[in-house]
Amino acid sequence: MPNHRSAKQRVRKSRIEYEQNRFYKTRYKNLLKRLKKAMEEGDQETVQQYLPQAISAIDKAAKAGAIHRNQAARRKSRLMKKTNEFTQPQS
Repeated sequence: MPNHRSAKQRVRKSRIEYEQNRFYKTRYKNLLKRLKKAMEEGDQETVQQYLPQAISAIDKAAKAGAIHRNQAARRKSRLMKKTNEFTQPQS
């Protein structure tokens, strides 16, 4: 248990930051799960609906500092690659 005033403040602040980071991460992870499920079911309309939402959620998480900007770029790149493979006609 912290004894100094600044240590107590830091505990409170870190808890708030943790909750905010968890909000952003949960949001984009849930959207990615929905997108993946739509791809498995073969529903292109749902994929096109969730794709911009997922990208936006990843960008917002990076902007808030919940994830690193390079991680956000990597996740978006992989997401777009999977989506493009899904939407391209199979020959």
